[in-house]
Amino acid sequence: QVQLLESGGGLVQAGGSLRLTCAASGRTLDTYTMGWFRQAPGKEREFVSAIKWLLGRINYADSVKGRFTISRDTSKNSLYLQMNSLKPEDTAVYYCAARPGLGAVAYSSAGDYEYWGQGTQVTVSS
Repeated sequence: QVQLLESGGGLVQAGGSLRLTCAASGRTLDTYTMGWFRQAPGKEREFVSAIKWLLGRINYADSVKGRFTISRDTSKNSLYLQMNSLKPEDTAVYYCAARPGLGAVAYSSAGDYEYWGQGTQVTVSS
């Protein structure tokens, strides 16, 4: 079992920045892929970014490339999402997710992930 706890959400003006943190516990994450997803009201949960924990391989959704940066601190078992140049359309609940496996595929579907945090709200005002 992996427990995930997100923090760092809040209200920010367009153009601002936020840093989300996901604290993981319960397992060593060396063989896991970790991801960030988001879900806006009335919309499906969508992929934001993912990182293969041990390998450090990263992929991003096109909508956040160049603005968001995913990273991890292996010593703290923590995952981060630095979000810059935020836009109102980035408003959503942001979720941290984990799945065992470091496969070659990008794991960009919510159904690929086994463990989820409770989410943290990010609101970007115009």
